[in-house]
Amino acid sequence: MCFGVIFTGGHEWEDNRMDGCRNLEMRLLVFLMRSFLENHRLSGSLVLLLCCAVASVSCGGGGGSSPQMPVPASQPTFAHVAVVVLENHSYGEVIGNSSMPYLNSLAQQYGLAGQFYANAHPSLPNYFMLTVGKTETTVDNLTGTVSDDNAARELTKAGKSWKCYIEALPSAGYMGADVYPYVRQHNPFSFFSDLQSNTPAAANGLVPFTQFAADLGNNALPQYSFIVPDMMDDGHDGTLAQADAWLQQNIAPLISSTAFQSSGLLIITFDEGDQADTTNGGGQVATIIVSPKAKKGYVSKSLYQHQSTLRLMLAASGVTTFPGAAGTAADMTEFFTGN
Repeated sequence: MCFGVIFTGGHEWEDNRMDGCRNLEMRLLVFLMRSFLENHRLSGSLVLLLCCAVASVSCGGGGGSSPQMPVPASQPTFAHVAVVVLENHSYGEVIGNSSMPYLNSLAQQYGLAGQFYANAHPSLPNYFMLTVGKTETTVDNLTGTVSDDNAARELTKAGKSWKCYIEALPSAGYMGADVYPYVRQHNPFSFFSDLQSNTPAAANGLVPFTQFAADLGNNALPQYSFIVPDMMDDGHDGTLAQADAWLQQNIAPLISSTAFQSSGLLIITFDEGDQADTTNGGGQVATIIVSPKAKKGYVSKSLYQHQSTLRLMLAASGVTTFPGAAGTAADMTEFFTGN
């Protein structure tokens, strides 16, 4: 629980650890409860009931487990699962754009989510949804720690290896401020309490992107890879043509590798759409499913958001419990042969 409740005079109270809460639903519920209590005299049992309702809403304190749906029997698993997160372009700016011939070739050859939407603006809430199953914040300049369940925690609990490969990261395990073209708002793992309190885990898990080519060449990729280009290569400050060239240079070798062709899954997505596109929270974005087990030339019409990507990444790694909204998110099994 991330707050303490103090009652005086029958119905006064204060949330004396509210500063630590990052969940918007929690803040709304606390506000409504305060307003109600200020205008009603409640029995002790009803006050207790309201307290329990507030306590049941997560606020970044790593409380109770999220609701869970079982993984479908038709969900394939893979030896290596990776996601690449690009930046700030809507679906219509990407799919069919002649400036991105490589990405579009993948979209035509493999699976394309034709109704995929980011969860919010700006960037960081979407990165948290991809890893925590909650947006956690409404800003990019968040400070503090996120202690909710997360991908790193679930992978570690399941005995699965993982790494976050971050281009321009100053050093392994770095969790400090921006050092351009690296920005912390694109590195959600740096906020996790699991890593802030465990320096060896952070050093092993948060690594500069230069390590990716070495691990690929040495057949040492982890089960789960979270790949983040820097601000010039992710489409944020550079052009889409630059982002496409980066993908072809760095991701094409992954796809063609023996390990990937044997048992690999790659998801390429964008954190959010154009700022003017607020459909379903963060706008429509291009998301592509690449795998030897993926249906060829498949375009899905099902609505998905980043919590489904989080669920797919973990389920495809053999993990069966999921953080936050990923616990009940729509499964993406339709992209794979046999479904």
